[in-house]
Amino acid sequence: MRRLLGTLLATLLIASASSAETLRMAVTTSFYNSGLSEILLPEIKSDLGFDIQLIVVGTGQALRLGEAGDVDAILVHSRAAEDQFISAGYGTHRREIMYNDFVFIGPSGDPAGIRQASSAADALRAIANATAPFISRGDDSGTHIKEQNLWSQSGATVEGDWYRAAGAGMGTTLNVASGMNAYVFSDRASWLNFGNKGTLELLYAGDPSLFNQYAYIPVNPARWPHVQGDMALTLEGWLASEKAAALINGYTINGEHLFTFNATQP
Repeated sequence: MRRLLGTLLATLLIASASSAETLRMAVTTSFYNSGLSEILLPEIKSDLGFDIQLIVVGTGQALRLGEAGDVDAILVHSRAAEDQFISAGYGTHRREIMYNDFVFIGPSGDPAGIRQASSAADALRAIANATAPFISRGDDSGTHIKEQNLWSQSGATVEGDWYRAAGAGMGTTLNVASGMNAYVFSDRASWLNFGNKGTLELLYAGDPSLFNQYAYIPVNPARWPHVQGDMALTLEGWLASEKAAALINGYTINGEHLFTFNATQP
């Protein structure tokens, strides 16, 4: 019995030590689908000596994981929800890290004519007026929240068989849109790194309202004492460093930059 208890204790200690060297971070599917994490994580491990376990979900779910103390930090892109998360005491602070933009993807034939749109809201009105197939993420992600805000600005009525919700991440939603030859709202990084484009093309971008800021938020250790607060702050410093800036700004696909580093002061 003593030997068994000793073995169990040793196992628990090893597991605890292993856990202490891993930071759990909830990140958006759009960030993960961009491929940037494959560039950053090995460098983080080399420089900081600990692993990052990514939990890949939409922004809404990432924030809920933080509220429950199930992760140590989050990387998301929905400013109003982030501010609410911090004001409720779930996060210590918000640190902007990088940005890209949202874009409208659709069939190369562009039946709704959004290439000539004067704004993002105008593009959505054109899609609604044409009742052209549109696939929404429908998953409470930062991208979905942004899309819903733009629909509200457009004043268009969003109902009918032409509008469908995938209820999934960005990669799956793009796959559904490709299969149905439909319009879809995406972040640029996920689109550029998407392999199953079919006849889809980037049809509209450039409206200032399509700006897409990513921010890093450590989960509050005063609320959840078990979270890796010190490791979260160490990672934040690395993400705001000159090395991270070079890696983020230097990340391209087919010669196109996916993100621009703009880390703010804490």
